[in-house]
Amino acid sequence: MTDSRADALPSFTQVHDARTAQGVGASLTRKEDDRFMRGRGEYVANIRMVGMRDVAFMRSPVAHARILSVEKPGGLEEAVFVLADLVGVKPIVANSGLPGFKPSAQTVLAGDKVRQVGEMIAMCVANSRAEAEDIAAQVLVEYDELPAVVDMIAARQPEAPLVHEHWGDNIFLETAIDSDLAELRLTAAIRVHRHLRTARQSMAPMEGRGVVAHWNRRLEQLIVHTAAQMPHINRTGLAGCLGLDEGQIRVISPDVGGGFGYKGILLPEEICVAWLAMRLGHPVRWIEDRREQLTANANCREHDYDITAFADSDGRLLAVECEATVDSGCYSSYPFSACLEAAQIGSILPGPYKMERYRCRTWSVATNKPPILPYRGVARTGVCYAIETVMDAIAVAAGLEPYEVRLRNLVQPHEMPYDNITHKHFDSGDYPECVRRAVKSIGLDSVRARQQQGEPDGRRIGFGLAVFCEQGAHGTSIRAYPVSSHAY
Repeated sequence: MTDSRADALPSFTQVHDARTAQGVGASLTRKEDDRFMRGRGEYVANIRMVGMRDVAFMRSPVAHARILSVEKPGGLEEAVFVLADLVGVKPIVANSGLPGFKPSAQTVLAGDKVRQVGEMIAMCVANSRAEAEDIAAQVLVEYDELPAVVDMIAARQPEAPLVHEHWGDNIFLETAIDSDLAELRLTAAIRVHRHLRTARQSMAPMEGRGVVAHWNRRLEQLIVHTAAQMPHINRTGLAGCLGLDEGQIRVISPDVGGGFGYKGILLPEEICVAWLAMRLGHPVRWIEDRREQLTANANCREHDYDITAFADSDGRLLAVECEATVDSGCYSSYPFSACLEAAQIGSILPGPYKMERYRCRTWSVATNKPPILPYRGVARTGVCYAIETVMDAIAVAAGLEPYEVRLRNLVQPHEMPYDNITHKHFDSGDYPECVRRAVKSIGLDSVRARQQQGEPDGRRIGFGLAVFCEQGAHGTSIRAYPVSSHAY
C-alpha cells in the first residue's frame, strides 16, 4: 500500500530542475548576443549626429617641462583651444580622503607645466579627425625641459626632482602597519628575504576611450555619450569641473568594448569635449586612437617589494615584513586612483595565510608617467607574486615541498569564519583541500620523477603553486567614490 502523500511530493530531480530554471544557478540566455553577432552593437565610435565635428589633441612629446609659449597656427585660431580659452573650467582634483594624502590638481589642458608624455596642451576641432590632427601638428610649443622622474625608488629620495613642487616631495601617500619584530629578527629559525619588482602595464581593451557630447537646447542639458564603466562618477566629475548641476548632465554609456578599470574614471578629454560642445552649439566627438592609448593614458601595476618572511624550523609562518612602493604616475585620476594599489598592498598582502605579526609600509609615488588606474584585481597580482615567492623560499629553507608549507600556513576549514591579521574577513572555504586536490590533479610525484630523470630534449620542467582569495561583497565600504543621489 503506498502513501498518497509521498506520491504527491516532487522528486529530487524535479526539485533540482525547478531550482535551476530560475535564480542563482539558472542558465540564462544572453540578451545582447543577437545584435552583436549581426553587427548591430552601438559603441561611441558608431554614433553619428548632424553637424558633429571631431577633436584631436596636441600632446606633449616630453615628460617634464615648463611651457614657455603656445602658438596657434595662423588663420586657424578659431579651431584651436588652449587652457586660457576654457574659461570657468575647474581643475580635476582627486582626493581620496585618507589622512596624509596629497591631492593633485590637474588642469584639463596643461598650462604652465607638463608632467608626462602625452599630456594635452591644445584641443583642435575640424570636420574630420584627420583634419583636426593636421591642425594639431601645426601648434608650436616652446618648452623648458626639466629632469624627468622615472624611477619610483629614486623619486622617494630627498634630492629627486619634484613632479609637484609645492608638495616638497613625490609622495602621494605613505601608509604603515607596525608590529614589533625585533625579537623575531634574532630568534626565527628561518628568515628569507626577496627584492621583487613588477613591470608597468598598459591596459589595452579592444575599444579605446571615446566621447560624443552635445548641448540639448530644449532640455537645457548636456548629453554625453561615453565609454564609461561608472557613468554616475563621470557625471559628478563633469558637474564639478563645468560648474553645472548634476541634473543638467546626462551621461549615457552605450556598448563598451572592454573596460577592466581603464574606463572607470573621469577623463580630461571628456571635460574638454563637453565644454567645447556647449561653446560651439553642435555635437563634438573624440575617439582615442591606439597611439594615444599606449603613450598617454593610464597604466598600472608597477610595484617594488622589499619583503622578508620569518618562520619556525617546521615552516610555520611567524611574521612578514614588507616595504612596498607603487609608481602612481603624475596625477591621481578622478575620483581617485594614486593610492589604490599601495593601500591595497598593505591590507591584502597576508592573504589567507596565518601569522603572528605583520609589518608593512607602503608609498604611492608620483613620477613623470601616466596615472595608474584600478586594473582588474587591484594590486592582487603583485601581492600574490610577493607572498607566494617568499612561501616558496620558506619551503626550500625548511626542506619541504612548497605545497606542504601552504598546508601548514593556510587558514583551516574548522577556523572559519576567520579574520586575518589585517582584519580581512574570510567567511568560508577549505583552502588546504583545494591545494591537495590541485597537487593530486597535477600528479606532483610524477613531475618530480621527471625532473630527476631530465627531459629527453634537455628541457627543464617546473612546478608552481599559488593561493589567493579575492575579496568581494564589500559594497561601498572599501571604495570612497562619490555616490550621486540623482537617478534617471
